[in-house]
Amino acid sequence: MCRAIVEYRCISKHFAGIRALENVDFSCHAGSIHGILGENGAGKSTLIKIMAGVLQPDAGEMLLDGNPVVFSGPQAASEAGIICMFQELSLVPDLSVADNISITHPPRRFGFIDRREQVRRAEALLARVRCEDVDPNALVRELSLSRRQMVEIAKALGRDPKVLILDEATSALTSHDVQTVYDLLADLKAKDVSLLFISHRMQEVETLCDTLSVFRNGQHIETFAKGEKTDREIVRLMIGRDVEAQFPPKPPLRPAAERDEPVLQVKGLKWENRLNGIDIAVRRGEIVGLGGLDGQGQNELLLALFGVLRGVEGEVVIGGRKGIPASPAAAKSARTRLALVPEDRKTQGLMLGMPIADNLLAASYGKISRGPFIDLALAGKTASDGVEKLRIKLGSTADPVMTLSGGNQQKVVIAKWLAIDPDIILLNDPTRGIDVGTKQEIYRLMRELANAGKAILFYSSDYAELIGCCDRVSVFYGGRVVSEQVGEEITEESLVAASLNVDVEAA
Repeated sequence: MCRAIVEYRCISKHFAGIRALENVDFSCHAGSIHGILGENGAGKSTLIKIMAGVLQPDAGEMLLDGNPVVFSGPQAASEAGIICMFQELSLVPDLSVADNISITHPPRRFGFIDRREQVRRAEALLARVRCEDVDPNALVRELSLSRRQMVEIAKALGRDPKVLILDEATSALTSHDVQTVYDLLADLKAKDVSLLFISHRMQEVETLCDTLSVFRNGQHIETFAKGEKTDREIVRLMIGRDVEAQFPPKPPLRPAAERDEPVLQVKGLKWENRLNGIDIAVRRGEIVGLGGLDGQGQNELLLALFGVLRGVEGEVVIGGRKGIPASPAAAKSARTRLALVPEDRKTQGLMLGMPIADNLLAASYGKISRGPFIDLALAGKTASDGVEKLRIKLGSTADPVMTLSGGNQQKVVIAKWLAIDPDIILLNDPTRGIDVGTKQEIYRLMRELANAGKAILFYSSDYAELIGCCDRVSVFYGGRVVSEQVGEEITEESLVAASLNVDVEAA
């Protein structure tokens, strides 16, 4: 085993009486990729935030290269060579890519920031992560989520890390960018960098990591070499029980003659060059999946239906009424009753600094108000009902929503929209970056909602979710639906083939 770069000795951390870490012993080593596994709320984020200087432990000590160390803040940890890429991106949306990459240590000339050198530096780092298509002078808010993630990685590499911590670093990436990250990590490993890798994608962890550590309820459960345990054994360590059936059973497929009229009907939908004539229908009680490679128009379809995009053409019929919602307010109105769980909960779904209760009620003020006044009793009941229904783990609804784990934050987003009692629910990759236990809860909730008569349109980048959850799947390619698969037709082979727009039978 290579030398330990960072060691924890009996580290503990509590928040308002809630145990985040308890007497944790842990170490990471040079030239190794160390996977950190556990459900949301298991202590993974607290573990890395202490290492990165964001939090101070209540007890115990941390050693860096064998020497006790206490970081006054993230800057001190960064100067010591510990760089962390948190799941919530640290980029400033209204600054350029080049400004963000050099934000802590911009190159200077005669005491002023050297803009030309800053751009050259950004170009070199972007080339290193194979993002030559990104303009260093572009504002970060103009980039897609995938490209922002790659800029974050370029920024981290520019700090010459000794320890690089990646928290769900690939969750928003295209398959091409994921392979780029794999290659970068292999290169850093060969240069004796210590890499901590947090991911809920088991296949990814097994591909990359040399060593795995499992955390549960704030405790370090076990560390073992890759390949020593099966997926089932690992999940059992993570959740403390045997794994249940991952997906709830689907109802039998009804004959076409017995099916209801669609509650959502889309015909010939077009928008710029991203949607090129989409036809799709969803009935009450159905979960209809949107498949295909990332960036083929699935996200734009959901945004168009929710009234976010301008200049959309085509026909949309919702509950028998024609018309594309003119705004999100119109989409969620009592007349239309659409809900959208967006792609990025941090920036699109939550007000991170606001209390959990305010986030839970953000979509339903019209429902809980009496004239100009909020019915406080009804507001309190609506918030508590959301917490109970989604099994949200929290201290108090008065706490800022940013204090929750990623999985519980996503539950808040879903509960916020269920509070309006929508007829049609649009889900944009809702389990991205969420642990296996919370995923199962969301799958179960989706099926319960469908069984109660809701219509669900569900985009997922995970083929297993489309196969396990959906009654039908429409596969996108180049802004069009190129295949519709029903029931047992939905297989990984058929989804992959349609995603690539190839005919495997003809081949």
